[in-house]
Amino acid sequence: MMSKDLQKISFFLQTKAAETGASENTLAAYARDLKDVSSWCEAHKTSLMALSRTDIDSYFINLTSKRLASSTRARRLSVIKQYFLFCVEEGWRKDNPCLQIKGSRKVKKLPGTITLEEVEGLFEGAAKSGKTIFDRTRETCLMQLLYATGMRVSELMALPAAATRGNPNMIIVLGKGSKERLVPLSEPAKNAIRYWLDLRDGREELTIQKGRSRSPYLFPSSGKLGHLTRHWFYQKIKIWAAYAGIETERVSPHTIRHAFATHLLANGADLRVIQMLLGHADIATTEIYTHVLEDKLQTLVEDHHPLGKKP
Repeated sequence: MMSKDLQKISFFLQTKAAETGASENTLAAYARDLKDVSSWCEAHKTSLMALSRTDIDSYFINLTSKRLASSTRARRLSVIKQYFLFCVEEGWRKDNPCLQIKGSRKVKKLPGTITLEEVEGLFEGAAKSGKTIFDRTRETCLMQLLYATGMRVSELMALPAAATRGNPNMIIVLGKGSKERLVPLSEPAKNAIRYWLDLRDGREELTIQKGRSRSPYLFPSSGKLGHLTRHWFYQKIKIWAAYAGIETERVSPHTIRHAFATHLLANGADLRVIQMLLGHADIATTEIYTHVLEDKLQTLVEDHHPLGKKP
């Protein structure tokens, strides 16, 4: 496998693990599928990043000739689509060669989410599970910001400290494709930011006294990126879930983003507003959250429609 392809696939898998909490088996399946595509590329003197729509069609014709099961082909197409969408969002490619490729129709998988009570349990876990006041204040701020804004965890980790100074009611978030959007802050999130900035800035002053430069990030780190990582946050949220008595496999940073959208919609928020807050380019991506209204609509009909009641 070409080294550049390997590096990009590795980064894609790391992001999937951090943002969606994909299991080891799922990630291993993704890796096998993408490795197979990359091997096909090498045999045809091209690379994964250089694939065209025609190349992908040829690849799947080859899979069909090998009599691979339709379920295997469908899974592989799904992985390839996710990978190239990721490539476009990361700015590695300007075009998506899979855009016009349609697989077999299947029911959309509903996003995993948690209840408001479980979110409150995570708040408590973040506020109490840290070893020091510094840790607990930082983790409370992280959890409050994530649920208040519905940000992607990558957006939260790289959030500039300057964006949150001055007790703003809204902050600018730099999303995928370098697109900016405004998101409002709740009062608990604003309070959490204020307490965290006091401790953060105090720690930064000590850093400067040691001859190091000031960090531009709200959540600085001594690591290579200069800020906390998605993987670090993924591990933390599992600890908060365990503290709150929530099954850890049900909780990931992406779960909180789903909860943000689901709870807004269930309480009457407009779908277009949720699309804007989440930074979705297509309203169809946001529409998957409408499943939360199904039970409410069913109850509404049964309680109020003259023919809705059982005889």
